[in-house]
Amino acid sequence: MIIRPYKETDREAVHNICLYCDGPENYSESTKNFLFSTYCDYYIEKEPFNCFVAADENDRAVGYIICAENFDKFIKTFKEEYFTRIPEEDTVSRFYASTSTVVQKKFKEDYPAHLHIDILYDYHRMGLGRKLMYALISHLKKKGIKGVVLEVSSQNEKGINFYKKYGFRLLEETPDSLAFGIKLQETSK
Repeated sequence: MIIRPYKETDREAVHNICLYCDGPENYSESTKNFLFSTYCDYYIEKEPFNCFVAADENDRAVGYIICAENFDKFIKTFKEEYFTRIPEEDTVSRFYASTSTVVQKKFKEDYPAHLHIDILYDYHRMGLGRKLMYALISHLKKKGIKGVVLEVSSQNEKGINFYKKYGFRLLEETPDSLAFGIKLQETSK
């Protein structure tokens, strides 16, 4: 398993990962129309250089990571452009954007960037997590990012301890998700 920058040839695989992780129950229906636009397509379109993938031994994308460096700027564009493309009933994307906005605004001073990660379920327990976290933190530090918020749906103790192990702290817990934050740059006082 390797972590590498996103390439245009990853688009179909990443699109399908996003659809599958968004709701396996709707996956087969959604993939009938490849023009269906997901929020991952939109992140990639706007910030392709802030996207990278987890690839298998055949260099096929099995997961992706996106970092919106300026969340305020991103969410403004997201709401003004992305929501005009998707059906009104696509509540998953709308819910994600609204909850992310609430959490991010609370913590934006220390954690201005926002992460989104999706990995195919079969690869969750293949040792990818540790490698992914090290690569991710190193990448963001090199980019000079001050801190990031990461929202996840896992709410069990094992999941919480996994993120804490890599320096994330639990910022907020809601009935649907957990928000973690990690500071990546020391601030001078």
